[in-house]
Amino acid sequence: MLLDTIETLCCLDGVCGGEDEVRDYILERVMPCADEIMTDPMGNLMVFKKGAKAPEKRLMLAAHMDEVGLIVTNITAEGYLRFAEAGGLDRRVLLGKQVCVGPERVLGVVGSKAFHLTTTEQRKKLPAVKDMYIDIGAESREEAEKSVHIGDLIAFDDTVVRFGDGFIKAKALDDRTGCAAMVELLESELPCDCWFAFTVQEEVGTRGATIAARSVCPDVSLVLETTTAADIPAGKGADPVCRLGKGVVIPFMDRGTIYNKDLCALLQRIAEENDIPWQSKTRIAGGTDGSAIQRSGSGVAVAAVSVPVRNIHSPSSVATVQECEDQYKLARLFLEEMAK
Repeated sequence: MLLDTIETLCCLDGVCGGEDEVRDYILERVMPCADEIMTDPMGNLMVFKKGAKAPEKRLMLAAHMDEVGLIVTNITAEGYLRFAEAGGLDRRVLLGKQVCVGPERVLGVVGSKAFHLTTTEQRKKLPAVKDMYIDIGAESREEAEKSVHIGDLIAFDDTVVRFGDGFIKAKALDDRTGCAAMVELLESELPCDCWFAFTVQEEVGTRGATIAARSVCPDVSLVLETTTAADIPAGKGADPVCRLGKGVVIPFMDRGTIYNKDLCALLQRIAEENDIPWQSKTRIAGGTDGSAIQRSGSGVAVAAVSVPVRNIHSPSSVATVQECEDQYKLARLFLEEMAK
């Protein structure tokens, strides 16, 4: 089931540049049903599967495997870890969070100067990342270095929770929902031939998609993503960007891409004909692998279907199960349309 796949993928660690665990799981799942598999030195996984017919245009679906996280930059004499962001993080979500450090998944807690030692002025400001640390329970640099090293990636340690009326909370919904949809598509009978690109390092500048698109050379690409939903009590007017429960997002533009108008119209028509709720973003914000794919080769017609996510880029991202399922449905219907 799609939801089971999403949950499994979200429990894996795949901070930018360290997507191996995610890629290995996906590869194990799709290898039996793939007609061709390519990887590259960056870590992208490109999978081709034959469908009922060959479309006129070379198709590629894309989703990124990486998640936002942290990276160790120093180890203090007292055994604390200093760190930097790996991907776009809001430092407001960091304090007090439990994390896993390095390949051994050493448990740690993000902290800062004790509250009772701060001044009145300091209490008015959020601590900078350079003023935070990770406590792994070591008493010295030498002890810490037995299990962690400078350059180790740091992932949020958080469980997947189903709650409320059809909601899911996890650390890496961006973009394991898209990866899960593509895995499920690959394990099904396809209406047409299609490439599936599971990309790396999207969160640090769509780096993997730049290379993957050059390898596949698509004419048309559909990006399966998530997008910011700021539908909280303080949000007014266009501020919410999009809302959970109002349907999958078919964006017309973001900070990196102006999406192909014909493909956007096609997706909207397909959604409406099949009773799949959809919405547009009310602010030009964010970006996807579409920006890199669009600029590859002699140019690619690109569109996207995104799942709205609250608290995106945090260990407590929230989405609805229905919109994850609708993203999968719309992607399948898109392939059926391409097969005509």
